[in-house]
Amino acid sequence: MVVLAGALVILMHAGFALVVTGLCRAKNAAQVICMNLLIFIFSVLVFWVCGFAFLSGGWSGVFGVPVSHWSVHLFGHGFGWIGTKGFFLHSLGSDPASSALFFFQALVISLGVVIPLGVMAERWKLGNLFLYAAVSVLPLAVFGHWVWGGGWLAQLGQTLGLGHGYVDFAGSSVVHAAGGMIGLMGGIAVGPRIGKYARDGRPRPMAGHNLVYVVVGNLLMAAGWLGFNIGPSLFGAEARAPMIAVNTLLAAVAGAAAAAALVTLRFRKPEPTLICNGLLAGLVAISASCPFVNSVGAVLTGAVAGLLVVYAVLFIEGTLKVDDPMGALAVHGVGGVWGVLSLGLMADGSFGDAWNGGQGKEGVAGALATFFGGPSNDWGQLMAQVIGALSCLIFLGLTAWIWFKVSNRIIPMRTRREDELGGLDLPELGAECYPDFHLTDKGSSRSE
Repeated sequence: MVVLAGALVILMHAGFALVVTGLCRAKNAAQVICMNLLIFIFSVLVFWVCGFAFLSGGWSGVFGVPVSHWSVHLFGHGFGWIGTKGFFLHSLGSDPASSALFFFQALVISLGVVIPLGVMAERWKLGNLFLYAAVSVLPLAVFGHWVWGGGWLAQLGQTLGLGHGYVDFAGSSVVHAAGGMIGLMGGIAVGPRIGKYARDGRPRPMAGHNLVYVVVGNLLMAAGWLGFNIGPSLFGAEARAPMIAVNTLLAAVAGAAAAAALVTLRFRKPEPTLICNGLLAGLVAISASCPFVNSVGAVLTGAVAGLLVVYAVLFIEGTLKVDDPMGALAVHGVGGVWGVLSLGLMADGSFGDAWNGGQGKEGVAGALATFFGGPSNDWGQLMAQVIGALSCLIFLGLTAWIWFKVSNRIIPMRTRREDELGGLDLPELGAECYPDFHLTDKGSSRSE
């Protein structure tokens, strides 16, 4: 079953590749989709070399509790920082549980690595991407250890008495908010596409070349998300899988419906790419809390995410002046942060009594648990979620900013101006996606 869940996660990679390629212009389609493929390939290899060791540190078979990790002892407690066992899968032998965990986590973490491409597409140089692919797994694996490997964020319940510690079931922060934060730093470093902003600073529309890719890609990602969210439950909480599937579906459609309603009211027309982003934002948000909330909580989580994504797209493009062709910052970054905070609000206490070593406690409950049928409210859990979200943004933002500054000195991040104007397929790959068609560019071809 874990292998099947992992196979569904590969569908998410296919869907992401279609979405970001469809939202880019035809002259760059081959380069963009090839970058998706290369990131997937190299991120899995790097995860095998050291990412799995840093994240899981070997595995005992119970909710990712590590066999070996490096800790700092403060105030009488050990705070885990990084795993130290499992490099090249060495010393794990042929243990089926560890192999299954590696297979699933390699695919999941590689999703976080590819998210920044949605922000930096159409001007990111392929040579610089190779440098990025060689190291980008590492900060995600370290943060993942803090959350999923028994690290210091997971220990907040034991060390500071904050609920069950920081909880992120499937990766709203470990994968999505983390990838979004790396993308934000990369988008700032690489700058906007030529022609995106007028001289007065107003953003110009730069329409993608294939809306069919975008819609089909979204549906593929939605199908794959069932494996993404159900997969972690297969390591000890199989009975929760049907509920996770229902909550995932409800959050997705609630996010799409909320985005569709808001976009129609605001712009008088249901803009399809924002509706698709609403669906994805609902999926991103529910990933943290899918086994911990009831169906009402799932619908509210998705609906709020769908509303937030519309406002976030407009704010990021118009106010922050960060050019994001896919809307990845709004979907994954904002949606991911909301997802972990929504758990701290709406978890109903019906599941997770032993989560993060919380023996003797009730299930994971949020600050508003009684509104959702829970036995009691736990404001400490919300505080743990706030600490975890801030840690994700600060750690991933700082490491990404340093890396992009360093890598830009080794191989420039930005493609040449003439290549960007003419299209990146031939200069970067030597192959075109649409060789039999005359391509037009309604964005950067205009005067700046």
